[in-house]
Amino acid sequence: MLASPARAQLLPQLPALPGRATSVLETVGDRAETLAGNVARQLEDARRAAVTTLVRQNPDRIALDPEGFPARAGEVVVDDPSDALLGAAAAKGYRLIERQDVLGVGFARLEAPRGRSLKQAIRELRRLGAREVTADQLHAQSGSVPAAPAPVAQGSGVLVGVIDGGVSGASLSAGFATGAPRANDHGTAVASLIAGAGAVRGGLPGARIASADVYGADPAGGNATAIAKAIGWMVQNRVSVVTISLTGPANPLLARVIAAAQARGVVIVAAVGNNGPAAPPAYPASYPGVIAVTGIDGRGRALIEAGRAAHLDYAAPGADMLAMAGSGRTMRVRGTSFAAPFVAAVIARFYPAPAPASIGAAIARVDREARDAGSRGPDRSYGRGVLCEPCRTPAK
Repeated sequence: MLASPARAQLLPQLPALPGRATSVLETVGDRAETLAGNVARQLEDARRAAVTTLVRQNPDRIALDPEGFPARAGEVVVDDPSDALLGAAAAKGYRLIERQDVLGVGFARLEAPRGRSLKQAIRELRRLGAREVTADQLHAQSGSVPAAPAPVAQGSGVLVGVIDGGVSGASLSAGFATGAPRANDHGTAVASLIAGAGAVRGGLPGARIASADVYGADPAGGNATAIAKAIGWMVQNRVSVVTISLTGPANPLLARVIAAAQARGVVIVAAVGNNGPAAPPAYPASYPGVIAVTGIDGRGRALIEAGRAAHLDYAAPGADMLAMAGSGRTMRVRGTSFAAPFVAAVIARFYPAPAPASIGAAIARVDREARDAGSRGPDRSYGRGVLCEPCRTPAK
């Protein structure tokens, strides 16, 4: 969640972070290991400050859930609700916003009565018999960009999914938020590292992009229900590999939808985030079976700001490189957001169509491509190895 003028890190737009945090990456250099503890604390402080500011700037749209994560204000999500439960909730003043089924996983979004906090609403619905009820938690807030992003290269090859902001030039596009789909810099940058765009070479040139925009123009975009619907859309379009460069807290609805997609042969790749090792474990990277990805810099060092997940599979370039930004410009980027698409590209090369029985063999081939780094064998800094190092377009 850091950005600095010297090393612009394209992320869904967030409130400005404290000055002491924005300067951290500029002072790390060769002293990264000795500064690790201090950096971790500053990153965590910056994360908390950003969340507080986000809620303060959008009080009618965003609130904190009982664990302190940002979520849609005044809304809760109930998994597999019965008609009786919804009737009892209505009698208490709850309004049904939508009731849907995604890949066999049913859920309902309810608007809480005025004056009920998210904590109070969750507690009340549990008393009414809800088996699983949560806030509709947000994943790495997004926002508008000042210029139209340049199109990603059009290909005729494997269809690779990007759940993010919208992607200019995508072969398939769908929106899951107010004002979506519309292209933004973050989604286009991620896609450019898969298929290539202009001077930016991708990890799988010729790939086609299926873009699911979960942000649009909604300040509370990137919520769990939007991501769940986007995953369902990917399955409907027979996308074999989907990359998600977003992070948030654990969410039971999203966990079930991801498991359902995996059972249908979809491989989901996710970044571990940029909130530092002191931040909570990142999701969706931490869900079982999701390919969790961290980033390395131009010298092969793990990014000091990289977050953590319950497991780590691979590392890939995530700094000292270019991606496509607005108006045909290339932009220097940094963050695990930009490592995940490289890993997705490598996997898609060996796994071009959904086939659950073939996933193990495909991942074994990916493992053979990974360069062992750090301590011998899998480790907490590089996972099972580094992928796609030649894919980086070096920043001059």
